Amino acid sequence: MSQPALFKPLRVRNMTLENRIVIAPMCQYSAQDGCMTDWHEIHLGHLALSGAALLTIEASAVLPEGRITYADVGLYDDATEAAMARTIASVRRWSTIPIAVQLNHAGRKASTEVPWAGGAQIAPAHAHGWQTEGPSAVPFSEGQNPPVALDRDGLKKIRDAFAQAAQRAARMGIDVVQIHGAHGYLLHQFLSPLSNRRDDEYGGSLENRMRFPLEVFDAVRAAFPSEKSVTVRVSGTDWVDGGWDIGQTIAFAQALEAHGCDAIHVSSGGLHPEQQIPVGPSYQVPLARDVKQAVGIPVVAVGLITEPQQAESIISTGDADLVALARTVLYDPRWPWHAAAQLGAQVRAPKQYLRSQPRQYKDLFKDQAKATAEPRWTENDMSRISVEDDV
Repeated sequence: MSQPALFKPLRVRNMTLENRIVIAPMCQYSAQDGCMTDWHEIHLGHLALSGAALLTIEASAVLPEGRITYADVGLYDDATEAAMARTIASVRRWSTIPIAVQLNHAGRKASTEVPWAGGAQIAPAHAHGWQTEGPSAVPFSEGQNPPVALDRDGLKKIRDAFAQAAQRAARMGIDVVQIHGAHGYLLHQFLSPLSNRRDDEYGGSLENRMRFPLEVFDAVRAAFPSEKSVTVRVSGTDWVDGGWDIGQTIAFAQALEAHGCDAIHVSSGGLHPEQQIPVGPSYQVPLARDVKQAVGIPVVAVGLITEPQQAESIISTGDADLVALARTVLYDPRWPWHAAAQLGAQVRAPKQYLRSQPRQYKDLFKDQAKATAEPRWTENDMSRISVEDDV
């Protein structure tokens, strides 16, 4: 039997991914003052044993005011870097999976309550709230406290913060940086004409609306080691008339490719409360397909991809180069194992779990111990990223 497309390796810059399954960044709203906690060690640790090709750390704010909620992870000072470094060091003791981090600024969608407490905006005067910022003084929804329109100093501060977070990621040995330009957060707010009402060089035309996101990309690319990948997550459409759409997304993706982007992760929505999303299996895959036809770099599809044959079809037909799993892998952290079994492929498994291999799938598991025969991380590396406990 030929190897399933879903389990063929893929080269991205200088990194070879073992298969086409990546774990998408998923906010856990479980940080304390921006610092990762034991929950993140549990969460990321078990996903690192999933058999996927890449594990992405949730949206990590580049500034405290860039957090979506007061319980979001940050990567903006020594304390948040130390907490993330401890978590990564723990995960890497037991898994060889490459690790990415998604860098984000929530813009006008910041200062909110955690989802299980309603997710509403929190007023600046509240203990858990603060004044939000955005490209223009346009709130996300009617009745909310509007953001402050960013001036040139504010833009520089945020651009520099993205670069500094990328430098912190590099110090931890993170393999990939993903810039969050989707789901209605700050960079998406600059892209969409629904949220960007500026009349300077950062607003109006498509070229102007793309200017700040591209400046952020350039700053991150310059700050992160040249041998490692920088990717971008985009919303393919706002799902609102007159908003950001797939044509503009393609233009942005082509500009990113010209600036040295290594991959585009295509999601959608999140910018406007009136969005009309036709939710269903693979509902965002056509957006990824359109982008893939226009660029030469890898494209990631995401959104209600739940079945192995569904994922295999997305890759084998060329709709995308990789599939990203989010809620699917929360529900079934061993989804890549089950997909490999169903499709007749092999998947990485830790040596402690090798005896769980079902008899009918005798060639299912690769022994992770063999992958660590030549370790990627030396004792010196581990001591470097195991930062002193100063939080």
